[in-house]
Amino acid sequence: MTNIARIIEIVEPEVKALGFELVRVRLFGKSEVGDEEHTLQIMAERPDTGQLIMEDCVVLSHRISDRIDALEEAGESLIVEAYRLEVSSPGIDRPLTRLKDYADWVGHEAKINLINPVEGNRKALAGELAGLEGETVLFDDKKSGRVTFTLSDIHSAKLVLTDRLLAATKPIDIGDVDEFDEADEPTEVQED
Repeated sequence: MTNIARIIEIVEPEVKALGFELVRVRLFGKSEVGDEEHTLQIMAERPDTGQLIMEDCVVLSHRISDRIDALEEAGESLIVEAYRLEVSSPGIDRPLTRLKDYADWVGHEAKINLINPVEGNRKALAGELAGLEGETVLFDDKKSGRVTFTLSDIHSAKLVLTDRLLAATKPIDIGDVDEFDEADEPTEVQED
């Protein structure tokens, strides 16, 4: 069985060494099918933008891959099954995995699935992030009103893509991107 905590222990220093923050580590794939490849998903972000550009993903992917390869050469196999490494930015409708996510995105819509039900025997919530009280998440559910729970009570959570979220997302600085050729403007043909 794969130990996700051990993978995080290996991956997080590599992410931090590049000045990024780790958002999520997840291993998925159908284990009951022997020939299906698993995916090790690493989501990270730049602290200032909450995003990664493609070049960041490539650099981080190589760094993580090299670290895992070195451990395997030393005799430690982190993942027994065949797998594919996927390094990405969390995106705009990002997963909410850390306590700070619930503070950073207060006022935005989210969908949250809980492990144990809250108000009215509900596990699936949809509404607006209302903040934190210590380590307790405050959430204004559309059906139940204000509910509270801890991070450990959450099975999965993500922001909902809205115009407000788009407006609040910091644009990626593409100032260092190599120049690209723009299509020439169509020219008018003059007839005689």
